[in-house]
Amino acid sequence: MAHHASAEKAHRQSRKHRMRNRHVKSTVATCVKQARQAIVEKRVQPNEGAVRLAVRQLAHAATKGVLHKRTAARRVSRLMRQAHQAAQAS
Repeated sequence: MAHHASAEKAHRQSRKHRMRNRHVKSTVATCVKQARQAIVEKRVQPNEGAVRLAVRQLAHAATKGVLHKRTAARRVSRLMRQAHQAAQAS
């Protein structure tokens, strides 16, 4: 355990950040999973519902620093590519 006031404060902050980051990552993962499920079931266009929400959550996570901006961009790119391919196939 920390012995200095500054170290104790840093520890408190790290716990808050970790909880927030876990929540955001979990939300992103759920949204992406739902979007991919919608794509597989061929009930989605690239700019509708679940895909749109997943893109929004990824952008939010990147803005807050939970995900690196290029990681979020890569995931959005892959998701949109899957959605466009599914739309072309149907």
